[in-house]
Amino acid sequence: MAGVIKKYYPSSKIIFLGKTYTKPVVEMSKFVDEFINWDELQKAPNAIEVLRNLKADVFIHVFPNKAIARLIKATKIPLRIGTFGRLHHILTCNKKVLFSRKKSDLHESQLNLKLLSPLGITQHFELNELATLYGFEKKPSLKPELQHLIDPNRFNLILHPKSKGSAKEWGLDNYLELTNLLPKNQFKIFISGTAEEGNLIGNTFDFDENVVSLIGKLSLTDFIAFIAKTDGLVAASTGPLHIAAALNKKAIGLYAPKRPIHPGRWKPVGQHAQAVVFDDNCEQCAKGFDCGCISKIEPQTIVNLLLNQD
Repeated sequence: MAGVIKKYYPSSKIIFLGKTYTKPVVEMSKFVDEFINWDELQKAPNAIEVLRNLKADVFIHVFPNKAIARLIKATKIPLRIGTFGRLHHILTCNKKVLFSRKKSDLHESQLNLKLLSPLGITQHFELNELATLYGFEKKPSLKPELQHLIDPNRFNLILHPKSKGSAKEWGLDNYLELTNLLPKNQFKIFISGTAEEGNLIGNTFDFDENVVSLIGKLSLTDFIAFIAKTDGLVAASTGPLHIAAALNKKAIGLYAPKRPIHPGRWKPVGQHAQAVVFDDNCEQCAKGFDCGCISKIEPQTIVNLLLNQD
C-alpha cells in the first residue's frame, strides 16, 4: 500500500502505525518515512497530542481496531478511511469503503488497496506488479557469526515447519523427508522457529553440518537479515514465508484450498514465490470442513520445485 501511495503521491509522507514486532519489517521499506509504535503509544498519557503533532491529513484503517479508531477520531485527522463492515468505523470514520473480504476472490494485498479509493487510487494491480512495490531496500546487516553459516557453493534453504497456530501446517514428518531427499551437495538446510516452537519440533531433525538449527537463536531483525542472504524458504502461510517472498527469494508456500485461508487470498507475493496445494478441488475444503489435505503434498513435489531454480 505504501508503494502504491508513493506511486500516485511521490511527495507524500507515510507514517506506519504498527505493533512492536512489525517494526523490523516495516523499516526495510523505502516507502515508509516514519514508524509509530502502537504498543508504546497506547500507554502514553498524551497519545492524542502525539498524533496531532504529526499533522496528518489522512488515516487509513487497514487492520480494524476499535481503540485506534476512537483515538484517531479524537485527534480530528481530516480524512479517516475505514470499511463499512465495522460498526466502530461507521461511528469514527468519515470515509467508508464497501467491500467484502470473505466473499472476494482477490488477494489480501489487492483487497487492502480498495481502501485507497477515497484518495482517487482505483487502479487494479496484478500481484506481479505488487511484488515490485515492497521497497525493501533498507535490509539489516547480517552478523558475522551468522554470515559464516551461509555456504556460497550451495543453495541455502530455510525450512520453517511451525506457524504458532496461524496456519494449516504441512507436518514435521514431511519436512524431515524433504531434508532427506534434497541432495546434500546442492543444498544446505536451516530449520527455523521460536524457542517455544522448538519444544514442538523436538528431536525431529538430526542436526549436523548439512542441517543446521536456528531455532530460538534469532531476533526478528537477525532472521530478516539471514533470509536476505539465503536462497529460499519453505513454510506454510507464515510471516517468514511472506518476508522471503518480499525479498525476492524462492519462497514456496504450502496451503490448503479452504476459504478463507486458501492461497488465492494469502499466497506469498514475490517475483520468485509460489503456493502449493494438494488438490485445488478438495471436497472437504470446499465444504468448509477441517481438512488435512495439506499434509498430502508430496515432499518430492517440493524437491522438484527447488531443483527448478529459475
